[in-house]
Amino acid sequence: MIYKHASVMLNEVLENLKIKPDGIYVDGTLGGGGHTFQIAARLTEGGRVIGIDQDADAIAAATKHLRVYEDRATLVRDNFENMANILHELGIDKVDGILLDLGVSSYQLDTEERGFSYAADAPLDMRMDRDSAISAKDIVNTYPEEELTRILREYGEERFAAKIAAGIVKRRAQKPLERTGELAEIIRSSIPMRMQEKGGNPCKRTFQAIRIECNRELEVLTGSLDGMIDLLKPGGRICVITFHSLEDRIVKNCFKKNEDPCTCPPEFPVCVCGKKPKGFVVTRKPIVAGEGELELNKRAASAKLRVFERTEEA
Repeated sequence: MIYKHASVMLNEVLENLKIKPDGIYVDGTLGGGGHTFQIAARLTEGGRVIGIDQDADAIAAATKHLRVYEDRATLVRDNFENMANILHELGIDKVDGILLDLGVSSYQLDTEERGFSYAADAPLDMRMDRDSAISAKDIVNTYPEEELTRILREYGEERFAAKIAAGIVKRRAQKPLERTGELAEIIRSSIPMRMQEKGGNPCKRTFQAIRIECNRELEVLTGSLDGMIDLLKPGGRICVITFHSLEDRIVKNCFKKNEDPCTCPPEFPVCVCGKKPKGFVVTRKPIVAGEGELELNKRAASAKLRVFERTEEA
């Protein structure tokens, strides 16, 4: 299958990265290389873009897509949580900009055998890195009922988490769950029909939750953002596109904390904790996709772009 993925808010990302022709940039979620290609196109001699992705299919597709810019684009198969080490190995200390376009790609969703979608019956997988030890199949067949409930409630914000988890445990006692269709059937039978008629596909929240757990998505994001801000040169920017409220909250809170890190009690007349701002939040409200883009790419409807800039004083 050809790797297809529409680059969400491409123009907004390029504008907010403020690309310098001789700058160094990192795309931590390379995908098919759409954003990276356009960054590379704006670089000249001395400029460089490093694209990181844990999906071997993405690296293969992006390598072909970026062949015309192989003099200035370096692709690395890894998780963006290892960005500092990746840059160190490339002899890079600081960069001018970082991009994260989070979540699952269109290619991953549309490739049935990857098991990300509830729209087709496929093997329960959901691994962004297909060499990872734990798949969705392992999660639904081995996690205790209480842990399944927690994951569905926290990562999927699923009201019927306990009932769905109980249904999974009951079914797997008869035989292990193997297919996305089996999981979708359990979900639909666990949610009252009147609720299914209101909120779109009833499987969306559970599939999201299991995918997040499978790929440690929120854990990786939470543990990486502060370090990425530290990798920025003064004036450098980090742009993060999120697709659900959990990711967006993590990004929003991290950026706010790095803008105002003071931990002194509010009654203190002056700051004594000594914590200095690392920069400022560029986007007081997140940037969302325009109507024109939404007509072409419905998956951009839930996208939010937040931007943080490192300052000289940091």
